[in-house]
Amino acid sequence: QVQLVESGGGLVQAGGSLRLSCAASGRTLSLFLMGWFRQAPGKEREFVATLNWSGGATTYADSTKGRFTISRDNAKNTVYLQMNSLQPEDTAVYYCAARVRLTTYWGQGTQVTVSS
Repeated sequence: QVQLVESGGGLVQAGGSLRLSCAASGRTLSLFLMGWFRQAPGKEREFVATLNWSGGATTYADSTKGRFTISRDNAKNTVYLQMNSLQPEDTAVYYCAARVRLTTYWGQGTQVTVSS
């Protein structure tokens, strides 16, 4: 089992920045991948960014590339999402995810609201 606790969401004006954090506990030695997804009202959950826990390789959705940065602190088993140049369309509940072998674990989600 892996437990994920997210923090850092909130309300920000368009053009502003926020940093999300996700701390993992439990079977963290078996972590393969960590990432962020988001779900806006009335829409399906969508991929934002992922980070390979062993090699550090990152991937981004086209909509976030160049504005968002995913990073990690291995010692703290924590993954971050730095979000810059936020736009109203970035408004969503942001979920942290962790992949251990064939199982994906999810955090409880944190709300990000961007006002115009």
